Amino acid sequence: MGVFVSMGGFIFGYDTGQISGFLSMVGFQSRFGQKDFDGPGYHFSNVRSGLIVALLSVGTLMGALLGGPVADRIGRKWSISGWCMMLHIGLIVQMTAADRKWYQIVVGRWIAGLGVGALSLLVPMYQSESAPRHIRGALISTYQLFITLGILVANCINFGTEKRTNTGSWRIPMGVSFIWVLILGVGIEQAKRTMIKLYGVSDNHRVVAEELAEIKEKHEEELLHQGEPFWRMFTGPRMLYRIALGVSLQALQQLTGANYFFYYGTVIFKSTGISNSYVTQMILGGVNFGTTFLGLYVVEGCGRRKSLIFGAGWMFVCFMVFASVGHFALDRNVPENTPHAGKAMIVFACLFILGFASTWGPIIWTICAELYPSRYRSNAMALSTASNWGWNFLLAFFTPFIVGDIDFRYGYIFAACLFVSAGVVYFFVIEGQGRTLEEIDTMYILHVNPSESTKWIAPPPEELITTERLVRGEVAGTGPTAAHSEGIFFFPTS
Repeated sequence: MGVFVSMGGFIFGYDTGQISGFLSMVGFQSRFGQKDFDGPGYHFSNVRSGLIVALLSVGTLMGALLGGPVADRIGRKWSISGWCMMLHIGLIVQMTAADRKWYQIVVGRWIAGLGVGALSLLVPMYQSESAPRHIRGALISTYQLFITLGILVANCINFGTEKRTNTGSWRIPMGVSFIWVLILGVGIEQAKRTMIKLYGVSDNHRVVAEELAEIKEKHEEELLHQGEPFWRMFTGPRMLYRIALGVSLQALQQLTGANYFFYYGTVIFKSTGISNSYVTQMILGGVNFGTTFLGLYVVEGCGRRKSLIFGAGWMFVCFMVFASVGHFALDRNVPENTPHAGKAMIVFACLFILGFASTWGPIIWTICAELYPSRYRSNAMALSTASNWGWNFLLAFFTPFIVGDIDFRYGYIFAACLFVSAGVVYFFVIEGQGRTLEEIDTMYILHVNPSESTKWIAPPPEELITTERLVRGEVAGTGPTAAHSEGIFFFPTS
């Protein structure tokens, strides 16, 4: 069920991959672009291309903020189905855009973004709540795996349609999106019925009864939290620290620079002299998808902290080489004069994606899904996810302007952000490998030193000092008033 719900990630990845290809399609340019000053062709100005790409991210930011409260009110299942309907509406608005009505594409992408943003919150949250702890990291990471699969599928479909000179070049890939949304929106209930068949047991089997009891317990706990003011989560036990950490990690995931390649990949590699940049995008998409499988192992086999620090260092080196070759070795006016430089840039772009797909791509979603107690999880994850989409918008919109001014030196900015990212992980992120969500909650409340968190020995479950027990006053010396403060410092720190 958790893997099935990851189709929400596939939808986002598919949209990311297809828009990169649309910007270079002759049919899309002639319908929505601006006429060249010195020829019969068309092009997109920085403002227009930035708006077309980035307005999806504005919608996703809003959808992420709305997704949590809506899910708490009507439940996960109906929320996922409802946001899939929103996606359908956005797709219809885009596909019916008339000639020169480029702003209709922008509005359609904003509407679709509402659905994508809400799903990007609901999918990891659902997976974290339902997965056994020994596979929780890998299961949540399937969300990122499906994002990469969506990008790859979009790249392949774009390659198959880009030579068409009519609107089919972009309407066919866009129309295929309906299939993925229907699979998620309609199929979620059927997947639940299939669970009994997958277990191979009867309706009244002990395993089914235990799962139903756990679901009922979580549902009753959620009902207790309904109506609690949004701002209350900021006063929960060490919640301000955790919210700030989640928001920072999601921002830093965007500042790795991965979407620099995925949103503008075809444009980037055309400037390096590659004859068919769609082929390059398929190669990058294939590397991205294939190496994400490595991430499923790394997140549980190597741990969160080590993987993120190593990944940041790897990507730092790749961006330094990519930016240096692009600025100092590549002939940007006639890139065909420097073919070796162009090939070197593609190689290091692939190496960068290897590092991202196996570390920062999947693991950040895992950490943010583990970071918050159930009482505040939906709203806190909404904020961290909104941070991801907010930075996604800023990078998508301003990238054409920045590249126009400083060319491939843009990579140095991402390299600097990666250096900062490694430091944030080392000093602030607690290792959650093999821990229950309650144990992770306790570690943050007790101020366990992140660099020593792998050595922390958890007490028996009944002795854990969790947010829920503190708020209910079940820990000696605490109560609802005391627990809803940031200053719980009377606990030991190790």
